[in-house]
Amino acid sequence: MTLLSRVSVAAFLALAPALTPALLTAQRSAPPRRAADVARAQAGITAAEILRDISTLASDRFEGRAPGTRGEDSSVAFLQREFTRIGLKPGNPDGTYIQRVPLVGTTSTVTASATVNGTRLPLAQLDDIVMWSLRPDSLVTVAPSELVFVGYGVEAPEYRWDDFKGVDVRGKVVVMLVGDPPVRDARDSTQLDPTMFRGKAMTYYGRWTYKYEQAAAKGAAAVILVHQSGPAGYPWTTVQSNATEKFEIADGPTHAAVEGWMQLEVARRLFAAGGHDFAALERLARTRAFAPVALGGTAQFTVRNRVRRVQSRNVAARLDGADATLKQEYVVLSAHWDAYGIGRPINGDSIYNGALDDATGVAWLLAQARAFRALSVPPKRTIVFLAVTAEEQGLLGSRWYGQHPLYPLDRTLANINMDAMNTFGRTKSIVSLGVGQTSLETLLAREAAKDGRTVKADPESEKGYFYRADHFEFARQGVPALSFLFPGTDYLDKPAGYEQKVRGDYIARDYHKPSDDVKADWDLTGVVDDTRLLFRVALTVADGTVWPTWTAGSEFRARREAAVKRR
Repeated sequence: MTLLSRVSVAAFLALAPALTPALLTAQRSAPPRRAADVARAQAGITAAEILRDISTLASDRFEGRAPGTRGEDSSVAFLQREFTRIGLKPGNPDGTYIQRVPLVGTTSTVTASATVNGTRLPLAQLDDIVMWSLRPDSLVTVAPSELVFVGYGVEAPEYRWDDFKGVDVRGKVVVMLVGDPPVRDARDSTQLDPTMFRGKAMTYYGRWTYKYEQAAAKGAAAVILVHQSGPAGYPWTTVQSNATEKFEIADGPTHAAVEGWMQLEVARRLFAAGGHDFAALERLARTRAFAPVALGGTAQFTVRNRVRRVQSRNVAARLDGADATLKQEYVVLSAHWDAYGIGRPINGDSIYNGALDDATGVAWLLAQARAFRALSVPPKRTIVFLAVTAEEQGLLGSRWYGQHPLYPLDRTLANINMDAMNTFGRTKSIVSLGVGQTSLETLLAREAAKDGRTVKADPESEKGYFYRADHFEFARQGVPALSFLFPGTDYLDKPAGYEQKVRGDYIARDYHKPSDDVKADWDLTGVVDDTRLLFRVALTVADGTVWPTWTAGSEFRARREAAVKRR
């Protein structure tokens, strides 16, 4: 863990770009809202109500909330019932609360081996590798194919970086490192160069999704990522726990025949068998001079898939805006309802309840809905409350919404997403993923200051959390977004380093495991603080006179500006 740097309100104000009236001015000004009305609505956000919803969703009767299971049926029914009880309208223009998301599920049984310098090396599923195939075929095979190390697998012309150097990897098994190339700063070798892949903060080039996309685009037969806990963001036990049914959007993107992970120590042995020093090649891969290296062997895979097609569901509700014109513009609040269902038993428990991740986020979404419904006058713009499916499968529900929006994205002002709340007490600050990306952070900082709080950058930006939550699919479509994961730091009445300890303990012990249950020692006072704060942020956007924007230099800015110009 590294120390956090305080981001002041003044610093956030500096992030906001000049706002051009043609792009940003709403069609009419919103009259001032009575502060007493806001105070009354947010006072209705309580720990007891939030805990009730978390406990319901994370109970065993929801069976871990996996897509395409009875747990999905229970989750969807619960959400529809709650949205109806709150008094929200169906969020789908077809008059229902449901947006169907067509998925294909594959449950893979894998046998694999490598042969290097004439020696066969068995690769045991779960112990040595965790591999799968997302191809909807009952039998997928990769005949013995050349193993090639391609470094980080990155092609980034803006950084003058190319790990492939024109080498043809069609039909080969590519081995990649996870994360961005960590390029040291020439002025200070203890630091990463901030001009290369954003220094410490992971870019999309570092995400496993990018690596798999690259392998497919290059025509590789299979792709193996070498697991390292730091850049991956989780230990090998988490990879093992996720060796369950995998989903992809039906008729979605092409994948390599086989994908997955390899233990670091196994990779070291594999490289050594071919006469290569893993550490030396890893160092070389951190430079522009790197070129693919044939590892002197082959790998082969046989995958037997159990395949099924599933109509999963996003659940959407809306509160119509009060302004006759501005009600045709939208603010989307989101969280994912899914977890990992019933899987490999750990300590005798096989139900992956997903209490913190992300029953807390769904409870936050419902608390927001109740607060907005409690206002004496709705906001000017329409609020959409969106609980998405299959986040844990690669943001599939939000990707589907981004590609098939229920409401036009060029009239969607913002997305605010919650993925795992702070259940450890009150904090002096709130963490926003991807600080520096959007003018929404200016508004967040202003509202936080009213509570005597500050906004801080993600303390673990090297783990790429900005690209691992549902807001990312809105961002890819150009919609300015805020997202939160363990959103509190600087705990009140706690010793220094407390936030690192509780985050680390959760990742090591509970993340994507059956032990992610409601805990008796949870303190939801910080959850209430953050929920009230984000209620005011969303309300201010919905009532405001300007549209949020991406900051200068953001990778998402051009997409937004092009969409708005087309309106």
